[in-house]
Amino acid sequence: MMGKIIFYEDKNFQGRSYECMSDCSDMNSYISRCHSCRVESGCFMVYERPNFMGNQCFMKRGEYSDNMRMMNMSDCIKSCRMIPMHRGQYRMKLYEKENFGGQSMELMDDCDSIMDRHRMSDCQSCNVMDGHWLMYEQPNYRGRMMYMRPGEYRNFRDQGYSNSRFMSMKRITDSCF
Repeated sequence: MMGKIIFYEDKNFQGRSYECMSDCSDMNSYISRCHSCRVESGCFMVYERPNFMGNQCFMKRGEYSDNMRMMNMSDCIKSCRMIPMHRGQYRMKLYEKENFGGQSMELMDDCDSIMDRHRMSDCQSCNVMDGHWLMYEQPNYRGRMMYMRPGEYRNFRDQGYSNSRFMSMKRITDSCF
C-alpha cells in the first residue's frame, strides 16, 4: 500500500501545496512553509526540522488543518518519513542505559509503562529487530514521541532527540493505516 500526504503552506489547506508519496528530507525545495496537511493514505512521521530531526508527530489518514497547534511545534513541518506497513511479529530490546548497558528486556507488544510492567526505570537505548514502533517520553503514550524502525539505537541524541529517555512504547500496526 502506497502512502500519500499533501502539505499546504497555510492553515486550513490553503496556499501552495506539495504532494508526497515517500520520504522527503527537506520540504523547503517544494514549499516555503507547511501549516496544514491531508493524509490520503498510509502513515507518516512529520518533523519540525529538515533531515528528520526535531519534534516528531505521527500522522495517519485524516485532515490536519492547523499543524502548529495540533503538534505543539515551534516551527512548521520541514521533513517527513513514510512508514511502511509491517506484517509479522514485532520485537524490540530495550536497555536502561546508553550503548546497550544496564538492565534489558524484550518487547513484542505495546507497553504503557516500562516502570510498572517491567520495573525498569528508564530506556536510553534499544535494538529494534522487527516492526515499526513509536516511543513516548512519558507513560501511557504521552509526551513527545520518536519513530523507531528496525536498527540499533545506541543513544537517542543521535536521532536529534535531546531528552534521551522513554517510558512507553507502541507498535505501529496495520490498524493505524
